[in-house]
Amino acid sequence: MHTACKTFISAFKEYESFASKRHKDQGYQTHIRNLKLHVIPYFYNVNDISKLTKKDIINWQDIILDKHFSNSFNSNLYYSFSSFIKFCMNYDYVEENIVLNAGNFTKKIEKKGHEVYTLFEFRRFRRQLDNYIHKQFFNFMFFCGTRPSEALGLRFCDIDKNKVSINHNLQRRGSRKLDTPKNQSSLRIFKINCLMRFRLWKLKRYYKKEYGSFDNSYYVFGGKKPLSTSTLDRHKRQACIKANLKEITQHEFRHSYATRMIHLGTPIDYVSRNMGHSRVSTTVDVYLHQEKRILARIPFSRLFF
Repeated sequence: MHTACKTFISAFKEYESFASKRHKDQGYQTHIRNLKLHVIPYFYNVNDISKLTKKDIINWQDIILDKHFSNSFNSNLYYSFSSFIKFCMNYDYVEENIVLNAGNFTKKIEKKGHEVYTLFEFRRFRRQLDNYIHKQFFNFMFFCGTRPSEALGLRFCDIDKNKVSINHNLQRRGSRKLDTPKNQSSLRIFKINCLMRFRLWKLKRYYKKEYGSFDNSYYVFGGKKPLSTSTLDRHKRQACIKANLKEITQHEFRHSYATRMIHLGTPIDYVSRNMGHSRVSTTVDVYLHQEKRILARIPFSRLFF
């Protein structure tokens, strides 16, 4: 038995409040933003959500497919929409989950793999970075393999001699608050070598000179405030142009770390643990197939030196 008819928008406003108490803040923001951008505009004028049909959902899917998003993004939209309709079922606004009944998006053929830099290419890129803090951020990403949000959320209190503790990540949009890591496996400690330790020590000296004092709560990459992702992207793009290199994303510096470590013969479980993957199979599936591609791009004389 349905309650009084509910408009799509009024049900969604209730869902926003419901979801905010059940998701990590960063995940919640992404989840709601995707719904507002890619679901709400097509159902805004639905005055009785119980009247939605499977055909309405399929028509919506056709519109989304025409936008040529990735399979992964489409699936995220599907599960977000389905979660909203499930909420509506629980409150008797609809009788069934018509999104589930319609099925997931048809998958298109996609080129698999990520773009990565070899050590030689990374050095070419790094030479074009003028800002010391930016340079050390990309050094850390390439040689330590953290997620960009984890590196940006790193503070000096998270570093003890040669050990780095990943306890937070930084929201990359909105209020940019410190949040808990992606999952339980993301909470981890890994060791850094003497060179990386020296680089971080120099950053500490830099902030002390810049601010006239130093506090352990300072962000490693930014000082009193963390670096902006848009600023990093702008300088990255300029460095790639100067170095005549194809631009890769911030996250692909993490992929570069994993691919390089595997080529060096590092045990896969060690790489997986350092990266904060919940399963070794994730590391194998994502990175092992890169081996032949990257090996073909490395001059023989640079394989071992």
